[in-house]
Amino acid sequence: MDTSGRPSAVQLILLGTSSAVAAALYSVYRHKVQAARELKGAKKIHLGEDLKSILTDAPGKCVPYAVIEGAVRSVKETLNSQFVENCKGVIQRLTLQEHKMVWNRTTHLWNDCEKIIHQRTNTVPFDLVPHEEGTGVAVRVLKPLDSADLGLETVYEKFHPTIQSFTDVIGHYISGERPKGIQETEEMLKVGATITGVGELVLDNNSIRLQPPKQGLQYYLSSQDFDTLLQRQESSVKLWKILTVIFGFATCATLFFILRRQYLHRRERQRMKQMQEEFRLHEARLLGAATEEERETLKNACVVCLSSVKSCVFLECGHVCSCSECYQALPEPKKCPICRQEIIRVVPLYNS
Repeated sequence: MDTSGRPSAVQLILLGTSSAVAAALYSVYRHKVQAARELKGAKKIHLGEDLKSILTDAPGKCVPYAVIEGAVRSVKETLNSQFVENCKGVIQRLTLQEHKMVWNRTTHLWNDCEKIIHQRTNTVPFDLVPHEEGTGVAVRVLKPLDSADLGLETVYEKFHPTIQSFTDVIGHYISGERPKGIQETEEMLKVGATITGVGELVLDNNSIRLQPPKQGLQYYLSSQDFDTLLQRQESSVKLWKILTVIFGFATCATLFFILRRQYLHRRERQRMKQMQEEFRLHEARLLGAATEEERETLKNACVVCLSSVKSCVFLECGHVCSCSECYQALPEPKKCPICRQEIIRVVPLYNS
């Protein structure tokens, strides 16, 4: 805070940044709370023979937000793993990820950096069926890639290190980037895997579909059971709540600091104004009762001790109001007794 009492640019930037971060975290927290509340209120439906009758009795033959658990079964063809024999699935995701070290010019350290350079996802139609055999009910899963939690299993993972010559090493040090290698990963949703689906359950022409829900509700296809999925969402809510409280407290603390500094500065200005007024009244009384010679002496007297002669000029304000002894006695940081501006340097005053 400068001598005029206004907050400094650093303080305003800190206040604005902490306020923006706190607002963003609070928005995410509210979204997480709403998602967890909606997930907790979802209707649990058993994947069995009575599923069609439940949907038939439902309004519009639809349950807007339902929880259903079943095993994955392909409709026609399946996807074969490119690296693992006898591994079949309905969703396949192939990823190539580059790993390298990047020189940070600010911290002067090498930092790990990861970047996906290629990713391809293949899907085939699939159903969710009961674990018990002989049950003729099946639920067709639509738009699985829209799921917020797609329960893919990593079936293959291999790291291919980069082979570098001495010239390459020198060039990488100069450029500030040192490649480490390529990570190759294959993830699959296997046939027979147990999936917990949360979405809109619809009966249409004697077929049952699980599809992304409307009204902004989250769509889940998780490899975890419903209780574990709900517990994970509630843990996420707690984490975002803690972050929101921390940054909210930081914002309040910054605002309190700025307001307190302004309040103290205002009190100091009022106190100095009162002291100056008392000094002027006291000086006027002394001048009224003094002789002509004494008046001239009082006009040149130090405003602090009223006994010694003014002998220094304060810069940058330019006031001549104090003797050198009283200047030395001023508390740090030294400020002008007249305007309270910080004293940068002092010039001795010589009377001829």
